[in-house]
Amino acid sequence: MKLHIKNGRLIDPASGIDAQQDLFIAAGKVLAVGTAPEGFNATKTIDATGMIVMPGLVDLSARLREPGYEYKATLESEMQAAMQGGVTSLVCPPDTDPVLDEPGLVEMLKHRAKGLNQAHVYPLGALTVGLKGQALTEMAELTEAGCIGFSQAEEAIVDTTVLQRAMQYASTFGYTVWLRPQDPHLGRGGIAHSGPIASRLGLPGVPVSAETIALHTIFELMRATGARVHLCRLSSAAGLELVRAAKKEGLPLTCDVGAHHVHLTDVDIGFFDSNARMTPPLRSQRDRDAIRQALMDGTIDVICSDHTPVDDDEKLLPFGEASPGATGLELLLPLVLRWVEDSRDSSPQMLAKAIAKVTSEAARVAGLASGRLAAGCVADVCIVDPSARWKVDAKALASQGKHTPFLGYELTGQVRMTIVSGHVAFER
Repeated sequence: MKLHIKNGRLIDPASGIDAQQDLFIAAGKVLAVGTAPEGFNATKTIDATGMIVMPGLVDLSARLREPGYEYKATLESEMQAAMQGGVTSLVCPPDTDPVLDEPGLVEMLKHRAKGLNQAHVYPLGALTVGLKGQALTEMAELTEAGCIGFSQAEEAIVDTTVLQRAMQYASTFGYTVWLRPQDPHLGRGGIAHSGPIASRLGLPGVPVSAETIALHTIFELMRATGARVHLCRLSSAAGLELVRAAKKEGLPLTCDVGAHHVHLTDVDIGFFDSNARMTPPLRSQRDRDAIRQALMDGTIDVICSDHTPVDDDEKLLPFGEASPGATGLELLLPLVLRWVEDSRDSSPQMLAKAIAKVTSEAARVAGLASGRLAAGCVADVCIVDPSARWKVDAKALASQGKHTPFLGYELTGQVRMTIVSGHVAFER
């Protein structure tokens, strides 16, 4: 199909474009930007007047719940949620059932996803067999099967020697290790940020030191092994200071933050609202403000949805018994635009910086050839109405997981069309 997208405001941070320019697509690739190639005849013309035309979003953490947790969500439901959120590339953690620690499982997941002809799926392989933190997986075979990195998801490696060996092996072959920094002992049993709110509510806390101690360990092992590490879902001001210093030192390091943590704090737990139970926990306002500052100065590379669909049976429970997590694919872009709005910086540079956090920067971190709209690139496109206001309603969410702390919020920015590899995958 040949597409001509006209009259839209094209924002492509990777190419430095922010102007009204047309986009020409053929054979699944961007054919030209600005001026139509000679002899180009579109089979479909899309009028994007008043819209922003941008690269499809790249989400670095989206649990699709397959295989094993189909009662929480299915590949079909979550891919549809991705399309409604303008997300065209998904990185999924390995904590499925069975765990993504064998090439056959990775190939099956990719085959299932490819058959749906929607978002591109990029699995992370398990760093250790069964995520048990003992024996290393066959990383070379998993890479051949399609894994783009290796992770423990939420399962910490207790034995530091095992983590060191994993990082040595990954460094030897140039693989990236994806780690969420939390000390397995200090964080054990905690469900809320250690502070006055948790004390008042009688909830066991997760101290900031659980994050910072884990970061110190990771950085020492990076220095010893030379491994490249991506830090997942940072949550604290103290942790970000350590990351800032490590980056300044020159360690091969990137990091992301969940979209929820850009906006919410532990106060949003309210009267034990289980929708606000997250991993890592929502922290203090000081931490939230530090996250925003770290996004501005580039310490944090990427914003991800941390999409974790949870069913009613596991969420509609007392706070301490509810499963952590929230749906996020359909909210990622509106929450990024809300951060821009909250920054009170209406400059084009601010908007481009924000869009880069979920497109070109995310693609760079994951090592993907996506997140940009230059000629010759894969035609993954998101067309969004930046002025559309809509209320977050569980019934309107495509994800099978209907739980989010933003239920009832009014957000700005709604995806009108999602194009994947040159075909229109979603149109509102």
